[in-house]
Amino acid sequence: MTTDHRLPAWRPGPTRDTVLGFLEAAPSIPPEDRVAYFDNDGTLWCERPTYVQYEFFLDALRRRVRDEPALAEEAEFRAVLAGDVSAVGEIGLERVALALAGLFRGIDPGAFTREVRAFLRSGIHPTLGHPLSDIRYGPMMELIGALRELGFTIGVVTGGGTEFVRSVSQELYGVPPERVVGTMIAYELGQDTQGRPALRRTGRVLGDVNEGAAKVTNIQTQLGRPPVLAAGNSAGDTELLEWAATADGPHLSLLVDHDDPDREFAYASEAQSFAAGEPITTTARRLGWTTVSMKNDWASVFAHDSRHQSTEGAAGA
Repeated sequence: MTTDHRLPAWRPGPTRDTVLGFLEAAPSIPPEDRVAYFDNDGTLWCERPTYVQYEFFLDALRRRVRDEPALAEEAEFRAVLAGDVSAVGEIGLERVALALAGLFRGIDPGAFTREVRAFLRSGIHPTLGHPLSDIRYGPMMELIGALRELGFTIGVVTGGGTEFVRSVSQELYGVPPERVVGTMIAYELGQDTQGRPALRRTGRVLGDVNEGAAKVTNIQTQLGRPPVLAAGNSAGDTELLEWAATADGPHLSLLVDHDDPDREFAYASEAQSFAAGEPITTTARRLGWTTVSMKNDWASVFAHDSRHQSTEGAAGA
């Protein structure tokens, strides 16, 4: 019997066997139908204790307040700067998010991308101590690599801001910006000082937050190709995972369960823009998805740990 050496950061067991079974069956899928979509926060990289995008906006707010102290008196910003979760809840997460997005109102897309990339390259996770580029989940990076070897088109479908994730998707995941679908900020077209066309960010959101059914409809309108594999971690990914399960032939719906307080965090993942009727793990059992236990199914969690493990393995070979 030949041992399959793919997915070394996945522990042997039923979950790994299911994923490997899908990879074995994938060549039977027509090449044009080999499409996989991954949620970002909590599926490809760590989302606790706060979202990386939130930390980016918080960093930007602190810098702005140094130059414009009056901003700190605005209710949304006062709650954010104080870390007052109850105040944020009373104001409303959507209103707070729009206020933070407004910090970049009027700048061009290229300038925003440079700001995000600079933050990613210098930022450190507040509790794990890893550089932000190393809080990607190593086992998921292995899965993306295995899918890519089989000719899959990989996309990232996030509830976060489209431009934020597009700024880093190529560097982090090898996914080009045009294959990122997220919550969209509106742009306005004007002219620069030389009369040339110039795009500027606004503080408005186009359409709905990219969670739930919006993930499916936005994929169709923006990318036009359904998945045969989808991976997520919260109720905001339910419709996406259900959609993948409707595919003819081999398909796989993966739910990442955050149940490892020692190496990451233990929590029940929830959608941010609506309340679900049941825990997402219950939904997964009911609908027959494959649930990935971070604690039991992953030998290592983060990309940094996976690389370290591979180096140790090579040294001992």
